[in-house]
Amino acid sequence: MAQTGKKVRALLALADGTLWEGTSFGAIGEITGEVVFNTSLTGYQEILTDPSYHGQVVTFTMPHIGNYGTTPDDDESRQVWAAGAIIRSLSPVVSNWRARQSLPDYLAERNVVGICDVDTRALVRHIRIHGAQNCAISSVNTDGDRLVEMARSARDMNGLDLAIEVTTPEPYSWNDGNNWWTAPGSPAREDIPQPSKRFKVVAYDYGIKKNILRLLTEYGCDVHVVPATMPADEVMAMDPDGIFLSNGPGDPAACDYAIDSIKTLLGQKPMFGICLGHQIMSLALGAKTYKLKFGHRGGNQPVQVTESGAVQISSHNHGFAVDANSLPEGVTMSHINLNDDCCEGIDAPNHKAFAVQYHPESSPGPHDSDELFARFISLMEENS
Repeated sequence: MAQTGKKVRALLALADGTLWEGTSFGAIGEITGEVVFNTSLTGYQEILTDPSYHGQVVTFTMPHIGNYGTTPDDDESRQVWAAGAIIRSLSPVVSNWRARQSLPDYLAERNVVGICDVDTRALVRHIRIHGAQNCAISSVNTDGDRLVEMARSARDMNGLDLAIEVTTPEPYSWNDGNNWWTAPGSPAREDIPQPSKRFKVVAYDYGIKKNILRLLTEYGCDVHVVPATMPADEVMAMDPDGIFLSNGPGDPAACDYAIDSIKTLLGQKPMFGICLGHQIMSLALGAKTYKLKFGHRGGNQPVQVTESGAVQISSHNHGFAVDANSLPEGVTMSHINLNDDCCEGIDAPNHKAFAVQYHPESSPGPHDSDELFARFISLMEENS
């Protein structure tokens, strides 16, 4: 499957005034967003469809992108949420038996703007030195001064509630449990021990990924997904065995409605949070969050389990973090990032709750932390 189409000049402009030449791929147009980078070697489709990237333009550090194409089975949500994509080299061919569409056609069909032929190594070094910042990409009007002003006028991620923009509008039940991982027709995982009964889990959708839903189901849960704004009393009226807090985009401190609901729910039912869910739980417990300089995004972050000292390679996608020094009494840091000592997890046993900042469900990424889903099941068994 060969890529087709005439090459069109595109320009990337950062809010600090730097310009990066390239070639358009995907949709012709222009966009703004926060420029970030992801170090995963594979999984570009899963990354682009992760709701946690809403409002962000993803720079892929892997230089060769697009070689295995795209398939609907690899979508992690109902749409592409990333505002745009930046890559070094676009593969001229697609060669994979699962491919249904090339990456440029996939993005063009979804009106997502991309830019390739960019010196992504230099761009990533620039972001690491100067921090994540807003940017603009255009393949219709490549006037540099205009694009720099567009970038500077884009909305700031600080104080921005994006969970409200990606959450499901209505509650629904997840019933795709037989589709483990993303391979169609794959059998249920035989390595996952099944609990004594199926547990009813209410999952708050702040930007939930499909693979989280798949794994909760594989571990023996009947999952009922609810909007980010659902009040605590309505969740309790559903009589769940456990409550799950999902990943999602934006500034966690801006999600007042979610923090208030979790304050009420803590201690009533076993609770497990991932990513934004980790931050919201921490804020509900009385901790503080802050914005990282350039965030953690990729499938190769070393995280240490503080209790055992074990090191796990993990998948990440977050620009905010929990201030470990602000954790209240009775709440401990359960995981730490070995690159920068960032808090990667909390344990609140008095509230029957725990959470991690990273993504144990991977997709893409390693599976070192599958045990956290088993821990959630055990917590529900102990409290059933």
